[in-house]
Amino acid sequence: MNWMEGMQNALDYIEEHLTEELDIQAIARCAYVSEFHFQRIFGAVCGLPLSEYIRKRRLTLAGEELSLGKVKVIDAALRYGYDSPDSFTRAFTRFHGVSPSAAKEKGARLNAFAPLKIRITLEGGNMLEYKIVEKPAFTVMGVPRMFDGLTSYQEIPKFWQEHMAQSSPVCGDFGVCLDSDGRHFEYLIADVYVPWAEVPSGCVTRTIPAGTWAVFPCRGALPDALQSVNSRIWKEWLPNCRDYKLAGNYNIECYVAETESNSEYSEIWVPLVAADAAK
Repeated sequence: MNWMEGMQNALDYIEEHLTEELDIQAIARCAYVSEFHFQRIFGAVCGLPLSEYIRKRRLTLAGEELSLGKVKVIDAALRYGYDSPDSFTRAFTRFHGVSPSAAKEKGARLNAFAPLKIRITLEGGNMLEYKIVEKPAFTVMGVPRMFDGLTSYQEIPKFWQEHMAQSSPVCGDFGVCLDSDGRHFEYLIADVYVPWAEVPSGCVTRTIPAGTWAVFPCRGALPDALQSVNSRIWKEWLPNCRDYKLAGNYNIECYVAETESNSEYSEIWVPLVAADAAK
C-alpha cells in the first residue's frame, strides 16, 4: 500500500467511527505512520488540524440527524462525543448558526462539511529543492513546552510570540519537536548547546541522534515560505519518495541564516531511514 492509499485508509476509518471515541494511534496505524508524523502530515495535506476535521464531520452528521427528527438533542450530544447538552449546543450553534432545537424545525438552514477524499493530481512541474545529508548526533538547549498534537498548529505560534516578546538567553535558531506519547510532544525553541556554558533556568538540553535527514530550504518571509515548503513535502515529495521512509519521531525547523544570501532563509529537517532498512 502506498502513502496516499494509507492516508485515505485513515480518513475512511475516521468516517466509520465518528460516533465512537476515536483513538489517534488506531487512525495513524491505518496510514502506516506514527501518530507523531500523522498529525503533522494531516494538517499539511488536508489544510486543517485532525481535531477540527473530526469536530466538523460530527457536527455535520448531528445536524442531518436532528433535521430529520431522528434523535433528541441530548442523544445527539452523547452520540457525537459531548459531555453535556450545553457544550454540544454551544459547538453546534457556532458551526451551524442555529441551535440544535432550531435545527429540528422544518426548513432550518444548516452547514455541511463533506468527508475528505485523497486524490493524486498533477501540479505544475516545479522543482522542490532538497538534499539528503548524514548528521552526527547533536545537542540543543532551549525553552520547552508540552503540546497536544490536536491543537499544536494553533498553540505553537503563540509560544513563539510569547518567547519573542520577552528577554531570553535563547535566540531561537531551532524549533524542535520531540514525541512524548504519540499525541503529546515536547517542543523546544532552541539553540545549539554549548557544553561549557551554564544552562539557564527554565531551559533544558536534548540530544538528537545521528542519522539521515532530508533538508528542505525555505526562502522568503516567514511563516509563509516555511509553510509552503512544508505543505509540498507531504503533498508532493513524500508520496513520490521510494528510497526513504520517515524515521524517528522528531522533526526540526532551522532558522540559521544562509551565509551566502541576504534573503530570509529557513530549513525543514525531516528524519529518514532507507526504505529497505525500514521493512
